[in-house]
Amino acid sequence: MIDLINSAPSTLPDIPDGYLNIMGYVDESEVNGPGTRAVVWVQGCPRECSGCFNPESWPFEVNQLMAIDELADKILSNPRNQGVTFSGGEPFWQATALAELGKKIKAAGLNLMSFTGFTLAQLQSPGAPAGADALLDQLDILIDGPYVESLAIHSPESPVSSRNQRIHIFNEAFQDKITWASDQMEIHILKDGTRIITGFRGQLGLE
Repeated sequence: MIDLINSAPSTLPDIPDGYLNIMGYVDESEVNGPGTRAVVWVQGCPRECSGCFNPESWPFEVNQLMAIDELADKILSNPRNQGVTFSGGEPFWQATALAELGKKIKAAGLNLMSFTGFTLAQLQSPGAPAGADALLDQLDILIDGPYVESLAIHSPESPVSSRNQRIHIFNEAFQDKITWASDQMEIHILKDGTRIITGFRGQLGLE
């Protein structure tokens, strides 16, 4: 059996049913999967990988509680969103809620992708986080494996950030759509003036 002890959080926050604990959200990203996408960053990851793009996502304390229905409505209200990407943090520690959100997104005709620090084999094992199978069932694309700084890829032709990561395509319609590059970044300026920097260089000394 695969040992998941090292990746398990000691405690998980009490998140009400029907809600997600998220770190952030943007619309219309083009560096987090195929096409133009909404991105949901969940809160909480125990790995604390060196060189992590989003260290503020590590704590499991409640950050932003958002109702699944509200988040689905937000995603679908932007007609430019062709799909949704789950990132983090570790999406599979909130797999049950993300699977519920995924069903709503897929029913509306959008596609679904997720990053994870787990391997696919771990997510399919008996020791996987609760709801992992339900979330996998909704995904069109999964990029698995933790970011490993010593294996980092700096290439405009690579959709993954380190050489250990693998792309799993569950929907054959996306076989020829793995064309985005991890070695890019975007700056999103929100209505309140907040800036969200996303992409491979998103945390390299930029304030």
